Amino acid sequence: MRYFTLNKQLISLLLLIFCFAVYASESTENSTRYAGTGLSVVPPLLAIVIALVFKQVIPALFTGLVFGVWVIGGLTITSLFTAPLKTLEVFAVKSLADEGHISIVLFSFMIGGMVGITSRNGGMQGIVNLIIKWANTVKRACLSTIAMGMSIFFDDYANTLVVGNTMRPITDQMKVSREKLAYLVDSTAAPVACLAFVTTWVGFQVGLIDDAMKAIGYTEEGGYAVFLQTIPYSFYPILALLLTIMVAVTGKDIGPMYQAELRARSGAVAPPTEDRHDEEEILPIENKPQRAINAIIPFVTMIMVVLFGLYITGVKSDQDQQSLRDIIGNSDSYKALLWGTMSGVLAAAILSVVQGILTLQQTVNAWLKGIKPMILAMVILTLAWSLSAVSEQLQTSQYISSMIEDSLSVHWLPILTFLLAALTAFATGSSWGAMGILIPLIVPIGWNMLTAQYGIDSNQFYIIYITIASILAGAVWGDHCSPISDTTILSSMASGCDHIEHVRTQIPYAFLAGGFAMMMGIVPASFGLSPWIAIVIASGGMFLTLQWKGKAA
Repeated sequence: MRYFTLNKQLISLLLLIFCFAVYASESTENSTRYAGTGLSVVPPLLAIVIALVFKQVIPALFTGLVFGVWVIGGLTITSLFTAPLKTLEVFAVKSLADEGHISIVLFSFMIGGMVGITSRNGGMQGIVNLIIKWANTVKRACLSTIAMGMSIFFDDYANTLVVGNTMRPITDQMKVSREKLAYLVDSTAAPVACLAFVTTWVGFQVGLIDDAMKAIGYTEEGGYAVFLQTIPYSFYPILALLLTIMVAVTGKDIGPMYQAELRARSGAVAPPTEDRHDEEEILPIENKPQRAINAIIPFVTMIMVVLFGLYITGVKSDQDQQSLRDIIGNSDSYKALLWGTMSGVLAAAILSVVQGILTLQQTVNAWLKGIKPMILAMVILTLAWSLSAVSEQLQTSQYISSMIEDSLSVHWLPILTFLLAALTAFATGSSWGAMGILIPLIVPIGWNMLTAQYGIDSNQFYIIYITIASILAGAVWGDHCSPISDTTILSSMASGCDHIEHVRTQIPYAFLAGGFAMMMGIVPASFGLSPWIAIVIASGGMFLTLQWKGKAA
């Protein structure tokens, strides 16, 4: 009965969207006029609604894509029938033709293959045997996951793939749900990459900030110096990291996660959904040694080569003095990750063959079997990237951004910016996309409002820091809540968790941290409260709420 009601509601929504589209097509002759209008929000919104209702992300993304392509085509009868074809022919092809996107696909395949080899040669089981000696309880298994997530701070993609694949056998053995593992992986990866001084995010963020500050004529501090000033005001990433520790230490959960943990304690670790796309488990070769070193060396090799690659690609020969932060900020993270994963695969293969644990053919087979679970995620990523391209062409983010350009007190700009960044990242599935659009747009708006209300030489300049931090933090928050986010998809994939179940169980935690970030962090700090005091108050409130509302499985 409930399913029938949901279907009726969804059909009603689709009919309303169709009627609106027909009306818009009759009143508008040029399809470019749809860009930057209310209709531009429909494709990502439609994809999100269908994904949440039916718990099927691929049909949801495809439906949103086809509708978006139809809108781009002018909402004509002809474009309706050609939209599915153009979805694949134009947008999917362009998404995979992007150098950054195909790099993500390749190093995801490579790291999956490396996990396949290290699982087959017994190395992963050896790591499990070592960690399990300490992580022999649910609490310790969760804390180990968080510690590993924070230690791989330099890139969120590498973080999710390494931590999820490494910790999954351990959390399974301790009867921690896959949903909990995916949450811990996802809620440490992007936040720590957003906050750390030297990450693959820094170059992107600093570049945007530097251009925005130059646009307003501010030359007292460079982009990196401004970025450092924003870190204490990045309330959501800080609180999200603290919340993972609180959840692990107290053992209490909120929302659907509690039911997932109860199910896991009974022995059913993975969520029982109709379409989980289960992958065959890769078991170690029987009667062969299970040496942890056979997994540790490939992973350490990968990490060291990634760091080396970040350094090499970031060094500028025409600059005499470069700090390590400048070098990492200027680096080519995609190239470094490809080098690292390739080196890790070669190290795993050589160790397996030289020790006689695997033959060359068995090594290749293990590599191929490790790639297999990645295929579904890559399909989802391709569709998500395509939908993001459609949203960009329809100027979805610009339309959302225009909603805050009306006059208001500059002290309310950071909280509105935070919500706008979150909404943009949620709708598009891209935190970087939200940052890239909003920083150049909002910083000049904030500067104009500040100088108009307080003058150029005002001691209220910290509002600019909070506003920039709110864009960065809001983008991460929206990314955590979005079912079409690439990092959310990778987190569920690496953790072996159904993707929609991961989104459904993570949202309450994201809202808890996001709520306190707004109420106890952004708003008080915008009116002059020290950010450190705000973090302490928000952390205390978050802990008390978890104790009050949380339940221990």
